[in-house]
Amino acid sequence: MDNKRRCFWCNLNNPLYIKYHDNEWCQPNFNDDYLFEMLILESFQAGLSWECVLNKREAFKKAFDNFDIEKIVNYKEEKVNELLSNKDIIRNKLKIKAAIRNANIFKKIQSEYGNFYSYLKTFTNNKIIYETDKLSSNLSDKISKDLKKRGMTFVGTTIIYSYLQAIGVIYSHDKNCFLYKNIN
Repeated sequence: MDNKRRCFWCNLNNPLYIKYHDNEWCQPNFNDDYLFEMLILESFQAGLSWECVLNKREAFKKAFDNFDIEKIVNYKEEKVNELLSNKDIIRNKLKIKAAIRNANIFKKIQSEYGNFYSYLKTFTNNKIIYETDKLSSNLSDKISKDLKKRGMTFVGTTIIYSYLQAIGVIYSHDKNCFLYKNIN
């Protein structure tokens, strides 16, 4: 174990969490496949810890056909039942059905804007926001409201704020973290 200081929430006893914190969280990644995967995973976080979801990420990838949006939009009741019986993932019927519905809406947004990041840029002006100690913001409120208006579920402002941090739109490493940056 190194002696680097990390964000307070990072469980230093979980190598998977440390790797996620150090190499992925808050790092800009605007590839549509990644944006879709993280949106699905963040929606499963609702009411749970991110660490719980992260620990099941590989099982989610396998269960959800490597987050292949073309497959997910075509999931039928048989696949929903298969997912509900998969003890390696979070077996919440509402969240599973939301993943399918949200995949369809994600695709519509891609069609409308060319890709999902172009949609997000309409809210961010292609800027990275540097802020800490928040669970939501005006930005996450606006995106959440728009996604809900389009029909997505499990995309409340707290989930969307966490999502924006995960994909690197919001950079939120703690001031004591070795990865902290403050750009104003």
